[in-house]
Amino acid sequence: MLKKLFGSLFGASATAQAAPTVEPVAYQGYLIYPEPKAEGSQFRLAGRITRQQGDETLSHTFIRADLLPSAQQAEELMVDKAKRLIDQLGDELFTPPKRNQD
Repeated sequence: MLKKLFGSLFGASATAQAAPTVEPVAYQGYLIYPEPKAEGSQFRLAGRITRQQGDETLSHTFIRADLLPSAQQAEELMVDKAKRLIDQLGDELFTPPKRNQD
């Protein structure tokens, strides 16, 4: 009972809040998960692109500088940008960048 009382006073809940379920968008064998990040009164464009390869799930997470006034707008733009990335890079999305060996 005290946990509940103090939790509500200090902005925490007695039980951990579950993250909202994200419905992925399927595109050319990939799944796109829009996951905008709240920043003040705006939302930063962010999300994941995944692809199943055998028993392994490949994943690429990205966060962009774009800030939008609503989560829905950030989700829509993220899906558009993710589709462009898939069209341009395909499975190279999951390859670590090459480092200069100078």
